[in-house]
Amino acid sequence: MTEVVGDEPRIVGSDRVLAVLAALGSHPRGATLDQLSHEVSSPKPTVHRALAALRRAGFAEQIDRGVYAIGDELLRIAFQTVAERPDVARVRPVLDELTATFGETAHYAVLDGAEVVYRAKTDPAAGAVRLTSVVGGRNPAYRTAVGKLLLSGRVGSEADLRALIGDGPLEARTSRTLTDVGALWRELELTRERGYAVDDQENELGITCVAVALPPVDGATPVGAVSISALAFRTSLADLVSAVPRIRAIVAGGSGPRSLADETAQ
Repeated sequence: MTEVVGDEPRIVGSDRVLAVLAALGSHPRGATLDQLSHEVSSPKPTVHRALAALRRAGFAEQIDRGVYAIGDELLRIAFQTVAERPDVARVRPVLDELTATFGETAHYAVLDGAEVVYRAKTDPAAGAVRLTSVVGGRNPAYRTAVGKLLLSGRVGSEADLRALIGDGPLEARTSRTLTDVGALWRELELTRERGYAVDDQENELGITCVAVALPPVDGATPVGAVSISALAFRTSLADLVSAVPRIRAIVAGGSGPRSLADETAQ
């Protein structure tokens, strides 16, 4: 809960403990009491008490003098939960096969508001693409293939899109990022028509990506998307697009050529 002191809201009780935990999560190498106090706008003694509660639960630990980090117990719970989620368990063999077939990085992501959350990722044994994506990480949906695929099934009009992500202009991550909401809406319409989405170096320069929906088990709207990301100089976007039928077959449980070269040569 929050209390208002003067004109300023103040986080108290369990919300304060959760706020400290969230702040701690943004510092994988650890954060000082001063840093956390500033980020949650609470006095240091108050933050220290919250840290004590988190440490008792194993959700935080002191890794150096005055430096705190996420605790092993929280990591254990998080990794176990992610690994055993029904959708992740279902998609893991799909990602493994996509990576083995095409020799590129495969992702599984879901939509959370205007962002995508990555729930699973597989890298090839050699030549892996070093992407900024991590399991549990987020990216704005408008500049990723998985995000555009999921947005195309979630928003029914340009007005709905603007209500979700704003009127723009959107932040440009690269020179290729779509920053005009009208242009993005047209891209979503095209995505819906063809059944796949593309990212032509819009989220990271030098990285191309194509995404398809993970078919729902109950015939409802797909809740997740699967993508393949590749180095543009090694695998062009055109090559990825030509492989979409093969990607769909793997996602649906099919089998076929074992390399992107075999696929694009057909």
